[in-house]
Amino acid sequence: MTAYAAARLSPAAGAPHADVLTYIERIQRTMEPYGGRFLVHGAPPEVLEGDWPGHLVLIAFPDLERARGWYDSPAYRRILPLRTRHLEGDVVLVDGVPEDYDAARTAARMRAGA
Repeated sequence: MTAYAAARLSPAAGAPHADVLTYIERIQRTMEPYGGRFLVHGAPPEVLEGDWPGHLVLIAFPDLERARGWYDSPAYRRILPLRTRHLEGDVVLVDGVPEDYDAARTAARMRAGA
């Protein structure tokens, strides 16, 4: 089942730091061995509800095991400080839902368990 790495990153004040640009230049190569690909990369979201301070990054992986493998890989760990020293944010890994997912079935299970 497809898994995702999602990040909400606060925008840098002024021009991006050179380290952040180096991180962006190198991240793709760290994802490729794990089947990762960008779905969203830094586009400012259109906020419809609540507050979203920053930009969204969304990366798809074939499964959660490969998403974890990428995040924990030596190649990614080497470049990670290039971003974390200059940008604040939150990063999560999460499993997607199967193609036949039906939210109504989930609600029914939740009602039955309440």
